[in-house]
Amino acid sequence: MSTSLFAQEEKTPAFTWSGYVEAYYLYDFNEPSDHNRPSFIFSHNRHNEFNVNLGFLKGSYNAERVRANLALAAGTYMNANYANEPGVLKNIYEANAGVKLGRKINLWLDAGIFASHIGFESAVSKDCWTLTRSIMAENSPYYEAGAKITYVTDNGKWFVRVLALNGWQRITKVDGNSLMSWGTQIQFKPSDKVLLNYSTFIGTDKPDSARLMRLFHNVYGIFNVSDKLGLTLGFDIGTEEKTPSDGGTNTWYAPVGILKYSFNVNWAVAGRLEYYNDKNGVIISTGTPNGFQTVGYSLNLDYSPAKNVVLRLEARNFSSKDDVFLKKSKMVKGDASVAGSIAVSF
Repeated sequence: MSTSLFAQEEKTPAFTWSGYVEAYYLYDFNEPSDHNRPSFIFSHNRHNEFNVNLGFLKGSYNAERVRANLALAAGTYMNANYANEPGVLKNIYEANAGVKLGRKINLWLDAGIFASHIGFESAVSKDCWTLTRSIMAENSPYYEAGAKITYVTDNGKWFVRVLALNGWQRITKVDGNSLMSWGTQIQFKPSDKVLLNYSTFIGTDKPDSARLMRLFHNVYGIFNVSDKLGLTLGFDIGTEEKTPSDGGTNTWYAPVGILKYSFNVNWAVAGRLEYYNDKNGVIISTGTPNGFQTVGYSLNLDYSPAKNVVLRLEARNFSSKDDVFLKKSKMVKGDASVAGSIAVSF
């Protein structure tokens, strides 16, 4: 998911290298025999094994009026999220080029593959408040392919973006789909302590013969209450047509709240409470009477011995209205897990 887009410009070399590696171990108490976590989880999704969630190398070029990024990646995150992409596209984390359209205004045109404009969480766990991603983040786009126009005011308080996209988390379009998808994003940063965001998506991921239009809204706020205490509140709601010929729609929605407390520069703790309601199975299909209606909560402890390193422990639990989780050979209402990770950026 996307992160804050108000980073101040700095004088850096025209070309820079960077990288990131996150190793993890997760134990799911439902003990899946194939080591795969529930199908709606795409990050940290392997049970009872040491693995790499995400590792990438990135090259960036930044000049006064030109910029470009290329990042190649591997890990269980890439395996799960890029499963439908063909060939070498499965390993492209980011690949985009941009040009500044005005000399006196901060207006950019970028095209290629880039991070999603939806959500406050990204695939880079180190930059998020929790070790794992929320259900809403896992089931909305992490990445997008298309073109975007971005404008930032001189004072950095307003950020506006319009996007033309190949689809809902897609590099290659669905065969038979002739329509482009669209997105918008508005951010307002009234102070260093508050960030407000509203993003939208409209489009379809079906061929023209079975077209179902989707409209999606993402709203969140990040509030740094003090130097030690932070609060993030988010809400997603989407609608999709029931059938190509029927005027009715199905709706899903998801609220989430995360509270983070930093004891000092080295230690922090965060708690998350979330709910995901997809009764009609638009995004998460269960085949049960009440669909996917699930409450989740988690608690994580972080230790950061240096600015570019974080070690984490997290306990997480899901509780659903129906029996939607598999425990050995039986369907149950709940799923619990514990996870640990080491993440390093360079």
